[in-house]
Amino acid sequence: MLLDLPRFYRAANPSRPLKVAQTEDRRYYIDFSSVRGGDIVSEIGRTIVRLSPDEPTTQLLTGHIGCGKSTELFRLKGGLEQQNFHVVYFESDRDLEMADVDISDILLMIAHQVTESMETVGIRLKPTYLEKLFQQLMEVLRSPMEVSDVSFSVGIAAITARAKESPEMRGQLRQYLEPRTKSIIDAINQEILAAAITQLKEKGKRGLVVLADNLDRIDPIQRMDGRSQSEYLFVDRGEQLKRLNCHVVYTIPLALIFSDELPRLANRFGTAPKVLAMVPVTTRHGEFSARGRSLLQKMVMVRAFPHLKENERWQHIDQVFDTPDTLMRLVAISGGHMRNLMRLLYGCLQKVDPPITYDVLEAVIRDERDALMGLIDAQAWELLFEAISETGEQGNEAYNPLLRSLFLYEYRDQDGRWFGLNPVLAETRALTGSGRRITKFKSSGAQVVWRSKSCPKS
Repeated sequence: MLLDLPRFYRAANPSRPLKVAQTEDRRYYIDFSSVRGGDIVSEIGRTIVRLSPDEPTTQLLTGHIGCGKSTELFRLKGGLEQQNFHVVYFESDRDLEMADVDISDILLMIAHQVTESMETVGIRLKPTYLEKLFQQLMEVLRSPMEVSDVSFSVGIAAITARAKESPEMRGQLRQYLEPRTKSIIDAINQEILAAAITQLKEKGKRGLVVLADNLDRIDPIQRMDGRSQSEYLFVDRGEQLKRLNCHVVYTIPLALIFSDELPRLANRFGTAPKVLAMVPVTTRHGEFSARGRSLLQKMVMVRAFPHLKENERWQHIDQVFDTPDTLMRLVAISGGHMRNLMRLLYGCLQKVDPPITYDVLEAVIRDERDALMGLIDAQAWELLFEAISETGEQGNEAYNPLLRSLFLYEYRDQDGRWFGLNPVLAETRALTGSGRRITKFKSSGAQVVWRSKSCPKS
């Protein structure tokens, strides 16, 4: 069987999450739950379907940006739809300016997405309070737009799109809407969510689920009061996000897991955030993680030959890589980060048509290493060394910038959380030429042993 290059290029696109409900994308899906500490997406679905089918639930999902949350949410969407729920999935960064988000922005986004989704199944909502509110708002903003002339979803979409592009308009919107937050939540619950659920049930559906993806991409800026954006939204204002009367899953920044505010966050929502961990390519002791590497190799090969059985794909590996070692090197250097794995693969495909050679992969890795090196100063290196040492504090808030920048990877095993250095950084001169010595180095799996530069080499 010959490799279908155009299809392989599309399948390797790192910017495209798998929509598992679609037949072709479902062939690409690999279940990593056995090396991630459990199937947390199934846990979220079970909470909705089994425990609270008729009562609203709010659940939180987090993990590294690019670790596969969107793919898992699409899998959750497909599973819930099979259970006869109507699911509204959306990417929040399409509606929001992620460097400047307030609670009213999130509420309007959900109102927009739900009403728009309802129209696709023939349900046209008439939220009279909200329409009146926005008519008044348009007068305050001196805008010529007449919300009543179009559907509510179209009108609110136009408002949010303009607000995303204009800081001045965002400020005016918030000044007007903030004192009315309680009334807005009540109106969303009564005029949108309750009305939608009633009509959905008349159509034979069990209920409504909202999946708000990409809120984990909210910028980690500090507000005037010293609080980070994520702490303000999900801790200080979390009670309001929880008040929506339907099943909601919010993705949240990984930084909140390492924040001192984590207990308050869990109390606000009545549940601890679920963390989608990275796929380990090594153990916390630097040994090979055979199962993790095997699944990651399978992830690459199934993108090349989705129609073949697993044992048949390996018979055609020479069409994709010059040797199996090249694939092993690609998997190891990714550190088990899904998007980075695809991004490195895509970088190779941009340079040459398959089969990808070891030298081409090394050139892509070198470019990645040079780019990362320019972003790390001496203080960051010291913090990285601390995080991956046995004495590193596993809940240290100072690690958040390292995690967000993907300098540091977070994993889970039966003993709990542990940190690993981005394998690309493990090969830099700053590390290999420092007073720390790397032992057990096995295809980019590194354990750092501490010693002073003045100590004799062992």
